[in-house]
Amino acid sequence: MPFWPDSASTTAGQVDALYIFMVLVSAIMTVLIFATLIFFAIKFRKRRGKEAEQIEGSTVLEITWSVIPFAVFLAFFVWGAVIYFQERTPPQDATEVYTVAKQWMWKFEHASGQREINELHVPVGRDVKLIMTSQDVIHSFYVPAFRIKQDVLPGRYTTFWFHATKPGTYHLFCAEYCGTQHSGMIGWIVVMEPRDYEAWMTGGGGNQPLAVTGQQLFSQFGCITCHRSDTQGRGPNLVGVYNKPVLLEDGRTVNADDNYIRESILDPGAKIVRGFKPIMPTFQGQITDEQLNALVAYVKSLTQSQAGQTPKAAGMGTATP
Repeated sequence: MPFWPDSASTTAGQVDALYIFMVLVSAIMTVLIFATLIFFAIKFRKRRGKEAEQIEGSTVLEITWSVIPFAVFLAFFVWGAVIYFQERTPPQDATEVYTVAKQWMWKFEHASGQREINELHVPVGRDVKLIMTSQDVIHSFYVPAFRIKQDVLPGRYTTFWFHATKPGTYHLFCAEYCGTQHSGMIGWIVVMEPRDYEAWMTGGGGNQPLAVTGQQLFSQFGCITCHRSDTQGRGPNLVGVYNKPVLLEDGRTVNADDNYIRESILDPGAKIVRGFKPIMPTFQGQITDEQLNALVAYVKSLTQSQAGQTPKAAGMGTATP
């Protein structure tokens, strides 16, 4: 349909189907309600000797108009919940792209080191996971053709994923008012054929994998002196820690995900690992979001290497903290 936006992701069809279902149900219910009102208004219009009868205590009628709307709205909820959890559960092997929102631009960095501003190149037919944060205020990553929208928050990561199905160039908007130039915070998602995408990835030259940058920062900031792979380190061993449960000093157990690693760098006293003392200094205000992303990528690559997977950042070798 000419007035319908492009549909270019695996999620788009499901969102459209749910939307059309809701519109049709709403339209049918509207027609039925108004038709009933008009029917009774005509049938029981004021006429001599013609009066409506009051119905008292009809159990069947009460159950009918309670159960049917409940079933309809439950269908909305279940269908919407299924789509929501699908959108919020990225596949394990998705290609990761770190995203930093800033008044008024979008900054992207691929695991292989390529950086982009207001334009993101992705391959068609491949799962792409965005790990996003904001440098200032709340933004919202919105691609109409993919039917996806996700708030981007300062001070933490939010993630979501998509699977593009058609090559092309698609609009990217900020859907959360973020300041005087909010309307100018736009960009493009460039979906390419796999061969063209690989050529684009290798055409930049001079790019170093994000995890390698993180490894260099890990040494530069002195992290390597405490986070060692042996038992002599004053900090926890980070090899294999990513996405694993971590026992804290207060008895809680948390998952070492992206946000945990980020928080441990910026506010190391927030969650103290059992068996260690709170001696790590904060790096809040000392590193940029781009450097923070690189450090997180490096810690994640240690787990990938230990599991025998090919790290997204080639050339990591067997380096440990």
